[in-house]
Amino acid sequence: MTTATQTASVPPAPPKAPGRSLAARLLETPTLGPLLALVLAVVFFSLKSDAFLTGNNLSLIVQQVMVVGTLAIGQTLIILTAGIDLSNGAVMALGNIVIAKLAVDSGLNPVLAILLGLVVTGAFGMLNGTLVTTLRLPPFIVTLGTLNIAYALTHIYSKEQTVSGVPSALTFLGKTFPLGSTSITYGSVLMLGLFAVTWYVLKYTAAGRHVYATGDNAEAARLTGISTKRLLLIVYATAGFIYGVASLLSIARTTVGDPNAGQTDNLDSIT
Repeated sequence: MTTATQTASVPPAPPKAPGRSLAARLLETPTLGPLLALVLAVVFFSLKSDAFLTGNNLSLIVQQVMVVGTLAIGQTLIILTAGIDLSNGAVMALGNIVIAKLAVDSGLNPVLAILLGLVVTGAFGMLNGTLVTTLRLPPFIVTLGTLNIAYALTHIYSKEQTVSGVPSALTFLGKTFPLGSTSITYGSVLMLGLFAVTWYVLKYTAAGRHVYATGDNAEAARLTGISTKRLLLIVYATAGFIYGVASLLSIARTTVGDPNAGQTDNLDSIT
């Protein structure tokens, strides 16, 4: 007796979706536009002047942006959490005056003056974070308010006078050291170091992934177990601490405590 076996027909596998082209993937990259603009600017100025891509000129550019570049690091952390900080220039000015006044008028040890300045700017960052997380106020409104508070305190404490005669310890970061055929300031190295550390933390650590997750969808991040309130407090406080570093760089660059420092740096740090 023969048994007839029937083989079930297997439907053909669906055709593979064509892979996206490199051009399509590049167009979906949000950083492509700014990167292309930077490349085009470098090419343009290089063609206009042979001195543009020299070590001396590049060192000068880094030195000129070391204050606003440092502010941009803190601003970046806040923007990644879907916030914005309009107070960073004012907080930097307050830290600038606190450090300079304590070191010059009060005769405090420069290291202690720096630490107290960092405490003040970090406290402002914590204040911003507390108002955003506890009162659920929009970061734009919160930081617009603390901008005015910080500048008011700056002008009251400084009596609208610059502080000159700061100790050399506060201007050390403005000094240069040889690097190949050119020279670079210690403050520029500090700024670049902060950039490198921030990039590493954001890209390779769980804390960095939590920052991105909170910025993408805070509620979804909370449901996955991320303490979004604590994270935001840490981010804003860290940003405030970084603004304190910018305060020190501002003193190092200008050699004075300036109550009017950073008036446009809040917008410059965004762009």
